[in-house]
Amino acid sequence: MRIVLDAMGSDRHPDPEVNAALKATQLYPDEIFLVGPQNLLESKLAAFPASARLHIVHASQVLEMTDKPAENARRKTDTSMAVGMELIRRGEADVFITAGNTGGAMATALFQLRRIRGVRRPALTAQFPVRNGYCIVLDIGANTDCKPEYLVQFALMGAVYAEKVLQKNPPRVALLSNGEEAGKGNQLIKETHPLLKELLPNFIGNVEPKELFNGEADVVVTDGFTGNIFLKSSEAVAKFLTEIIRAEMLKSAQTKLGALLAKPAFANVKKIMDPGEVGAAPLLGVNGLVFIGHGRSDDMALVNAIRVARQAVEAGLLQELQTAIADRLSALPTTFLED
Repeated sequence: MRIVLDAMGSDRHPDPEVNAALKATQLYPDEIFLVGPQNLLESKLAAFPASARLHIVHASQVLEMTDKPAENARRKTDTSMAVGMELIRRGEADVFITAGNTGGAMATALFQLRRIRGVRRPALTAQFPVRNGYCIVLDIGANTDCKPEYLVQFALMGAVYAEKVLQKNPPRVALLSNGEEAGKGNQLIKETHPLLKELLPNFIGNVEPKELFNGEADVVVTDGFTGNIFLKSSEAVAKFLTEIIRAEMLKSAQTKLGALLAKPAFANVKKIMDPGEVGAAPLLGVNGLVFIGHGRSDDMALVNAIRVARQAVEAGLLQELQTAIADRLSALPTTFLED
């Protein structure tokens, strides 16, 4: 495979990216393209043995976290994101990975790669740790205002990803709502529910957050505004509880002893909750494979990102999405398709 890694994405770039690229060449027989300022990357790699499968692709600019995504994606044409995605567009690489500005990655992908034919809006995904595995939630921030047809496409793309890459066959698809009954939810949820029931045989209806975390669905669909609040709230609650438990366990000699005995269990919980274990999640709906990781990603998180990106390439995810959009939506009104 030919994997492009944005060397200037993470908060501590380019060290995590350089280390991840070196580790990936030891784990996989792939070509790895590190995209960023050539002089900087050459100086970082100088201390390591050269690899014939690790390549530097020069990019003179960086899309910073403070940049306005849409404006700078067009104005900055030589960023590590733009140069990396251009390799995908030209067919010179198979998948692009970044831990950089999420909005910038989406804007650059739309500008460079465009949408899959028939897709109205791309969707950002996240894999939530749930009972007995993971649940894909989308959209988690790309589209704050949605129409029913957007959510139908999100559900379809999420189901394809869950089936082909995560081996959920068939994946259980649900709508995030404030109640399980079909009549619950806002107007968007009420209008989307019957459409999903008609289109997807594996649609199981509405779920509340408690059912999501209980592992009762493999794909949960929502609008980007709700999804982003749900994501940030979940992260905040997890951090809050972790800090409280840590503080309480260190209050006395007795609780410290208990903490010592429970240390392996806490380590397992930390691993389950760590987004770095997933590495990155796909931006579904653009005409190329783009994976976005957390800005705090370290080298192992980026190695995991490379692992999940490889799985998507192996599964032919892009082609599967293109086929699903073309086939399954053909029976819907033309308003559900791209203008």
